[in-house]
Amino acid sequence: MTAAPDAEGQPTAPAPRLPAKLAAHPSVQAVLARRRTGDEVSPPAVIDAEWLRELCLAAGADDAAAVSLDHPDLADEREHAQSALPGTRTLVAMAVRMNRDNCRSPARSVANQEFHQTDEQANHAARGVTQALQDAGYRALNPSVGFPQEMDRFPSERIWVVAHKTVAVAAGLGVMGLHRNVIHPKFGSFVLLATVLVDAEVSEYGQALDYSPCIDCKLCVAACPVGAIAKDGAFDALACTTHNYREFMSGFTDWAQTVADSEDAADYRSRVTDSESASMWQSLSSPPGYKSGYCLAVCPAGEDVLGPYLDDRKNFMNTVLRPLQDKKETLYVLPDSHAQEYARRRFPHKPVKEVTGGWQPPAKRPASTDRDRDRDRDRETRTS
Repeated sequence: MTAAPDAEGQPTAPAPRLPAKLAAHPSVQAVLARRRTGDEVSPPAVIDAEWLRELCLAAGADDAAAVSLDHPDLADEREHAQSALPGTRTLVAMAVRMNRDNCRSPARSVANQEFHQTDEQANHAARGVTQALQDAGYRALNPSVGFPQEMDRFPSERIWVVAHKTVAVAAGLGVMGLHRNVIHPKFGSFVLLATVLVDAEVSEYGQALDYSPCIDCKLCVAACPVGAIAKDGAFDALACTTHNYREFMSGFTDWAQTVADSEDAADYRSRVTDSESASMWQSLSSPPGYKSGYCLAVCPAGEDVLGPYLDDRKNFMNTVLRPLQDKKETLYVLPDSHAQEYARRRFPHKPVKEVTGGWQPPAKRPASTDRDRDRDRDRETRTS
């Protein structure tokens, strides 16, 4: 059967052969009718870059750029992107800025609220862009900015759908700093990132920055309470995660194991302070709280951020860095770790607490213990 020409004289695809019952369905008839009359228009094969950028900004992003999935720096992302959205050709990176003084506050409730509200804004912006692309006729998907993630893969595989930082750097939205946060050339470290996957090419892709916004001040090194960041660029991810993410997945596992190991309420309260219990409850009932994030807080990089540091570096140290260094707070470290030694030496006024971090399973107990036997004996007495 020869296909009928469209409005421009080009042959259109022939109508699909459908079973009679399906073809008679009102929804099917409506779709086929729109196709016959030309009311259903295919989207452009290539998305206009300026239209896409304006779409991102209108949705709530503060900066955006696209990068091809074929970019060499995204080789490790291809399989994951294609698994999430088969046919992905482009990744759209978006940056949403945070309020700096909120992030810098020694009151972690203020900083955590800023992190999570910006998270919500970034997710909302990415969802709006995805919806607009869908309405334009493209297939698009926005993975979560942070949590929730694919916990069924833990701990043998990565749990994130897309590496937002890797995508943002490849798209030219910034450069990875010593602190392992992306530094935006204008907004500095005070950004959260989102990514949208789409099944089309874009007319113009972002270009990686040809310089680093990092000014090599090493304030992130000075601010980290567990020595996770070294001056030479080395990064102790386990030390960072054990402390900063204490009330996220790994720390919760450690806390749950502590509950399980406690003989009774008094034993539990000898292991976990009232403030720690309250803080864990808060993280379970609200978005989980970060214990630090100081490396981001003290970073002066970025054209919109740099002024006060250039004007008076001593005052910047006294008002931004020192309050975080001087704060009395519990630091969570793995036993016999560099983080433990560093924290005790560098911040003697901050109590240090050894935890497993949830990374190591507890030692397996014998099949039967004296306590088990006593419990069984009591049960037998009650039922006899």
